[in-house]
Order: sequence, then structure tokens, then C-alpha cells
Amino acid sequence: MTHILDIKEIEKARDIVRDVALETPLQFNERLSMQYGAKVLLKREDLQPIRSFKLRGAYHKIHKLSKEECERGIVCASAGNHAQGVALACNKLGIQGTIFMPVPTPKQKLGQVRMFGGSFVEIKLMGDTFDDAYAAAQAFKDKTNSAFVHPFEDEDVVVGQATLALELIEQAKEPIDYILVPIGGGGLISGVLHVFKTLSPKTKVIGIEPSGAPAMQQSLEKGEITALDKIDPFVDGAAVRRVGDNAYVLCREYLDKMVLVSEGEICQSILTLYNKEAIVVEPAGAMSTAALDAIADEIKGKNVVCLICGGNNDITRMAEIKERALLEERLLHYFIVRFPQRAGALKEFVAEVLGVNDDITFFEYSKKNNRSNGPAVVGIEIKNPNDFEPLVERMKSKGFYGDYINNKPDLFQFLI
Repeated sequence: MTHILDIKEIEKARDIVRDVALETPLQFNERLSMQYGAKVLLKREDLQPIRSFKLRGAYHKIHKLSKEECERGIVCASAGNHAQGVALACNKLGIQGTIFMPVPTPKQKLGQVRMFGGSFVEIKLMGDTFDDAYAAAQAFKDKTNSAFVHPFEDEDVVVGQATLALELIEQAKEPIDYILVPIGGGGLISGVLHVFKTLSPKTKVIGIEPSGAPAMQQSLEKGEITALDKIDPFVDGAAVRRVGDNAYVLCREYLDKMVLVSEGEICQSILTLYNKEAIVVEPAGAMSTAALDAIADEIKGKNVVCLICGGNNDITRMAEIKERALLEERLLHYFIVRFPQRAGALKEFVAEVLGVNDDITFFEYSKKNNRSNGPAVVGIEIKNPNDFEPLVERMKSKGFYGDYINNKPDLFQFLI
């Protein structure tokens, strides 16, 4: 039997975490409740000072360090939100910290880390993923003897994250039937499982991962922790190659179900939350609502909580988010179009091939000498998925069709 933390320990952590963390609201969401025939509530950790639950675990861990450890300084690795929690804790407690982050970390998160940490924090950008930054941070720890603040594989961090679940149960006016929890390395799901299996054992705990980084799902399927060879880093707050040892054991024993959501579904959820509720979430923060479709039949008439775990979304990513959402809805399609190299060919394509509601979103063409046809890469947004086949038929009948790129990953990767 896996060791479950004493609730009294989590209650003590809550008193510490209150120094920096807010009691975030548990909000009823009418739109999602009507859509799924359930009572859907959102736990709004995106409203924390650093716009993420990560503040809880980072602050609790650093607050508990010894005087000697604090004097040596601390080091951590993070894709963004843990770094902000560590930075704020360093600043508030007057401790020097070095934070390793992946090179592709959104500029918004880098700016926030610098703001929260001030003169107490130094940022080092290393590698393409969290795992690369983690390896660099470990090497730094060994060299400097700094205290390492792990984002998820540390009991004090997990106890801090568990304060979220304790707070949530106290806020709920009715028993919670389902709780949907995003999984990255596993710190949040570990904290939730510790609390719910003690205080609300009938609640079904659903873990969610992005389909481009299914480290926990693969591990549970194979019966051992499995490191992924490659991941899609788009969901930067949850894209890890390997989950934590303790999180794996807890999920193996207590998790009720794993759900994978595609990056496109996550992007749809981001845009819908923004357009319908004016809630700004990062990709990891949208995973719980994106997963509702997968359990729609189970949750009818039930009380369901979705953890909105983070809201650090860089506005410069919105074009990519919109594109991924359109691709998921089958409303955006890329083609190689063969244009006759004569005057009026483009006009003919627009007038006779495109439908009245179709829109060209991408066009790249280079005229080739001594050829009858010149290839162009064309992106077309349609209004209804049913408009796709007629569009292709018109393209073929007029002699413009060259190839369809959406289903060719080697070519498609250059477009998004």
C-alpha cells in the first residue's frame, strides 16, 4: 500500500503557503454545465499571483529549508510556472536562486520570472525541453552544492500542492463526483490523490496528459516508468519525457482513469474559455476542460471539478493556438496547388475553385521559368468541414490539385 500523507501535515503547509498564495475561487460554469448535463466547477488557480498553483509547492519547500541550505543558495529547473514560484519565494525569503529553463520558454514566462525574482534570481536557458534544463540544473547542483528544489519529485513540494486539494474540498458545497487533473511531472496529481483518497475517497480522479507527451499513460500501460524518446513541447507546462517515481506509484494505485487530449483540442479549449468566459489560460491550464468530451457520458448529472492550473499564456502564441484549433476542427487545410504559368490563373482559382465562404490564409509561390505549371503552398480556411471534399473536387476538375499536406507530417511540420 502506497504511503498517503497525513492531512495534518497538509494543514500545516496551508498555514505556511497562505503567506503568498490566494484562496482561489471554485466557480460554477454555466456553459460547460449545460453542454455536458453536469454541474461543472472550475478551480481557478490561474488567479494566483504567479497565475499558477506551482507557487504553493515551491514556497512550502523553500520555506522549510535549513539556514545552511539557504546560505548555499538554491537551484531548480522549470518550463515556467515552477520557476515563477521559486523566484517569488527567493525574493520574499531573501535567498539567492539559479533557475534553469528550456530555450523555447515563452518570453512572457521569462519576464515574469525576472519580475518576481528581482536581484535574487539568475536565469540560465539550456536545451529544448524541461528534461534538458533539468539535467543542466542537476550538474549545477553537484558543482555548487546548492539546494535543489524539484518541481514534482519532492515530498515538501507535493505537500504544498496538496493544499490546493484541501482548499477545494472545503469550498465544495456538495460531494465531488469527478475531478480532472492535468499531469506533467506529477506533483499536482500526487497532491490531489493524497488528499482525495483520504477525505473524499468516492471521488473519481481523472488524470490528463497532452497526446504529444503521454509519459504517465505510457508508464501505466507498460507497468513501469517509461521515458519517452521524443515529445511535442507545445504544452510547455505538462510536456515531460519522464514522470516522477512517486507520482507513478500513486497513479498506478489510485488514479481512476487516464485521458489524453490532443494539442488541437487544448487550443480549442483555450480559445473557447477566452471567448466565452474571458478566462486566459495557458495550454496546460486548458487540459481539464478539453478532456470533458472524453468522459461526457460518465459525468451526466454529476458534480465535476476541472482544475485550471495555469494562466501564463504568451500573446505571441495566439496565432499558433488559433491555427492548431482550426486544424483540429478540420477547418484549415494546406495544399500544394499547381498553377498554370499564365496570366489570370490565380483569378480563375479564386473565382472558380474557392467556395464563397473559403479564405486563403497562407500563400507561397515562386514562378519557375520554362515550366507549364508552378507549384504553390496554399492554406485555405473553410467554414464547415463538409466543404472540404467539394473544394478538393473543384481543384482536381480545374487541374489545380497537386497534393494535400495536412496528412504528411514531414512536410506539414514546416507550416506550424
